[in-house]
Amino acid sequence: MKALEWLGNTLRILNQTKLPVEIVYRDAVSYQDVAEAIENMEVRGAPAIGAAAAYGFALGALEYQGDRDGLSSFMELVQDRLEATRPTAVNLFWALRRMEDRFRECREIEDLSEVRRVLIEEADRIAEDDRRMNRLIGKYGNEIVPEKANILTHCNAGALATVEYGTALGVIRAAHEAGKGIHVYADETRPFLQGARLTTMELLRDKIPVTLIADSMAGYLMQQGKIDLVIVGADRIAANGDTANKIGTYSVAVLAHAHGIPFYVAAPTSTIDLKVASGQEIPIEQRPDDEMRECFGVQTAPAEVKVYNPAFDVTPAKYITGIITEKGIVVAPYSVNLLKLMVRS
Repeated sequence: MKALEWLGNTLRILNQTKLPVEIVYRDAVSYQDVAEAIENMEVRGAPAIGAAAAYGFALGALEYQGDRDGLSSFMELVQDRLEATRPTAVNLFWALRRMEDRFRECREIEDLSEVRRVLIEEADRIAEDDRRMNRLIGKYGNEIVPEKANILTHCNAGALATVEYGTALGVIRAAHEAGKGIHVYADETRPFLQGARLTTMELLRDKIPVTLIADSMAGYLMQQGKIDLVIVGADRIAANGDTANKIGTYSVAVLAHAHGIPFYVAAPTSTIDLKVASGQEIPIEQRPDDEMRECFGVQTAPAEVKVYNPAFDVTPAKYITGIITEKGIVVAPYSVNLLKLMVRS
């Protein structure tokens, strides 16, 4: 089951809002289709959003009907629309910058079909880079997972959040494949229930032992000595190591710190944003009110109640034991070591 798949001139997107009850796909044939799928969280997870946006950029070039002279202006509109979908996940902007740079390299190419071929090729490379990085994240992350570890994870940072394999779940998969006899506790992740709906489904399909818990149960499990380490994904990592991830991650990090439990972030280097000095500068997306008042169409709160619904929170670097990337594991001081990591060839 793939979060997204390129089919030549169509991006097939698994509609994750329907999981685990239904398997429904959207066949995106335009950049607007891709933008809507990202906004509606049909495709989600920072790496998957980045790859989807890259293909959305290519779809924009495919659907353009004018002459070569007007293509640049049209592609600016395409990029603006895709960038406006979700502000927190930096992989979106990273992927679109790569597509923009590749498009600029095509300025001397008059043949529109050749420009389109080049852009599709670049989107394919972005997707393949994600597959490669996730496998390496799993390899390095496996080194810090003890035998028979009980691992807590929050939200979904698995194959459904990436092109393949996963970041936090990539580490978990690698540890399982190494025969370490691990067990996973998955937070349900209110209000969108990515942990309950997606993480548990992925782990069950891979026959990795998993237990679902409510978000509010994490501290109690730690108090009872049932958690050995925490591994989560990330949507943006600031230059000082502060990390934005799904709302509720900060609470888990503070609890882990209070109980002396290692807390790791797993993310590709494309999630590191050295232009952002600290977590205070990371834009936090606000989701629609009804995502709190309802649960997948079922009303769970008074229709008139006021709602505050940030999609992400920021975990200060002081609570993070290490950041697992495809280039290795980074530890404090993050302001120094993240910079070294990013300039490493």
